[in-house]
Amino acid sequence: MQQRSICVFCGASDGVDPAYGAAAEQLGALIADHKMRLVYGAGDVGLMGRVARAAQANQATTFGVIPQHLVNWEVGKTDLTSYVVTENMHERKKVMFMNSDAITLLPGGAGSLDEFFEVLTWAQLELHQKPIVLINVKNYWDPLLALLDHIITQGFAQASVKDFFKIATTPTEAIELLR
Repeated sequence: MQQRSICVFCGASDGVDPAYGAAAEQLGALIADHKMRLVYGAGDVGLMGRVARAAQANQATTFGVIPQHLVNWEVGKTDLTSYVVTENMHERKKVMFMNSDAITLLPGGAGSLDEFFEVLTWAQLELHQKPIVLINVKNYWDPLLALLDHIITQGFAQASVKDFFKIATTPTEAIELLR
């Protein structure tokens, strides 16, 4: 049986609430506990670093992808099982997506939103059927969910756009949704 690979999109900073870091660490440990492979942005800072270090501490296989221009900024984590340096951000997202069976989204910023909306759009366009789970730690993503509702009520998307992802409140719930 092939190992399942879970892509984690998340912030390159810790954010202001310690719950975000705790959730990243818990998700990394759960990925290892369930014998899954972590696929992520290969940074060793912020939530990215936390999820990777927790996965590694629990003997998970790790696959990191980072564009050359972010190697220093995001402190490329070279001690991963697989470490890939890409030419640009577009290639990074593609390599991460192609090497994962499912996608999760922890708190993050514009980059995490970009990654989420790209895989959401691809699902809407029937380019993939990979599960997407938004982990709404302490209601962090409530404004995003409200924006999606606004987009729907204003006629720019069908309500079915929300059928392409599931919402979890904890990493444990996210893993259960992916099993």
